[in-house]
Amino acid sequence: MTHRITICTSCRHKGNTCRPGYELISRLRAAIADAGDAIAEDFEVSGVACMAGCDRPCTVAYHGSRKATYLFGDIDPEVDIADLVAFARQYAVLGDGWCSSVDRPGKLRTATLARVPAAIMAIEDSGVRAS
Repeated sequence: MTHRITICTSCRHKGNTCRPGYELISRLRAAIADAGDAIAEDFEVSGVACMAGCDRPCTVAYHGSRKATYLFGDIDPEVDIADLVAFARQYAVLGDGWCSSVDRPGKLRTATLARVPAAIMAIEDSGVRAS
């Protein structure tokens, strides 16, 4: 596995005890396995207790070695699976993980909470100082 998709298992919609992260993990694993291409071999899907996106449940992160990390919010396990699988395909072939919001599939264009540069990129660019 060279990539990871991490899903928050603590996220809850306000006034609700349901934690959609568990359902999302199950549905996304099944969708990736059914995709019929290399993403099933390239991606691991796992959960984590909290990613601090509580105001925008359910949160999902994409990580890859030497790649930018993405955090998406407001993900619905019943509606957004196709967009998550499409982004996995896209992310897998992005050398540094970097892409514009207009290039992301469907809802992920507007559901981005953060894009964090790869640590290796930050180290290589450490000579650049913010003013």
